[in-house]
Amino acid sequence: MTEQPPTAEYRIEDLAHLSGATVRTIRAYQDRGLLPRPERRGRANVYDDAHLARLRQIAALLDRGYTLASIKELLEAWDAGLDLGGVLGLVAEIDGPWTDEQASRISRADLDSAFGGTPDEAAVAEAVDLGVLERVRGRDDEFLVPSPQELAVAAELHSAGVPLAAIAGHLRELRGQVEHIASRFLDFTSEHIFRPYLDHSPTEAEAEEAAVLVRRLRPLAQQTVDAELARAMRTLATRYLRHHLIEARPPVSRGTAGVMPTADGTERAGDAADAGRTVPADASAPPSATVPVAAPRPATGTEPLALPAETVQAVRALVGPENTAAFIAAAAHREVHARTMDTLAVAAARETAAADDRHTGHDVPDTTDVPRHL
Repeated sequence: MTEQPPTAEYRIEDLAHLSGATVRTIRAYQDRGLLPRPERRGRANVYDDAHLARLRQIAALLDRGYTLASIKELLEAWDAGLDLGGVLGLVAEIDGPWTDEQASRISRADLDSAFGGTPDEAAVAEAVDLGVLERVRGRDDEFLVPSPQELAVAAELHSAGVPLAAIAGHLRELRGQVEHIASRFLDFTSEHIFRPYLDHSPTEAEAEEAAVLVRRLRPLAQQTVDAELARAMRTLATRYLRHHLIEARPPVSRGTAGVMPTADGTERAGDAADAGRTVPADASAPPSATVPVAAPRPATGTEPLALPAETVQAVRALVGPENTAAFIAAAAHREVHARTMDTLAVAAARETAAADDRHTGHDVPDTTDVPRHL
């Protein structure tokens, strides 16, 4: 009978040296269930080659980009006797990048330049805390940028006048809302797509099927959010900006003139765009003083027209400062209309008289002094 070679035994310090992990890391792996507990012999813990192999597996998976949580699931599947081919494919799909964007690096000098040229240690610390920047070990003058697009948006907002503290606060708020959307999407897909794979450890075939589904669904979350964000911005931004940039301006009454102050302290009439910005006349102005007011005509411009200050003050006392310009314009329009009617009436009277005189042979009388109101 062939004897089995003795199993190597290690103290935790020896295991750390052979695996490249620290003693603290080994103990942390044990606490998280990634590494089996050692055999207890008296007051000493004894590790063997299985522990060393497991530590090397964990290190290899970490180098491939797997998280500790994913590694734990993989190792549990392996311990259950499952082939890791399909499981590794599924984990690779889940842990793989969910964007085509590539991380980049930026020097501290370029970072300061992108944000106004003035170093801001508090803002850098906030960006690191948010994960917008990651420090590079051993390099104080360089940062890793997981999402260059996100950093570029922050730089653009800052150049437009948004304070860095406001940008950071907005990002925190936005991140919470986006994480809620992601959680809802995962709940939705888990309920309707991945439910058959969730109540047990997947077989090799099931893991491969699930990996294909994850690969197909990966872009759908971003495409859905992009489409809905575009729709919302099209609807809300148009309404919001129109209200604040256009409709929120002081109302303009077309066809009325506004009384505007001039450099010499007198008043003139403005066009429709000036309506509503009236300035009271100087109460100390002498009765004979005049105030330039626009002549009544379509609001295509302004033309100074002298009116007695006491007239403007009387109108203002009658209808109020906000209605003074409109009242003067309306009164002028009414007067022009009345004079037009008078002119037409006089012309008609003269034409009738001329026709009668042609029949009787009398001279045509002068009707220019016909009363205005017939």
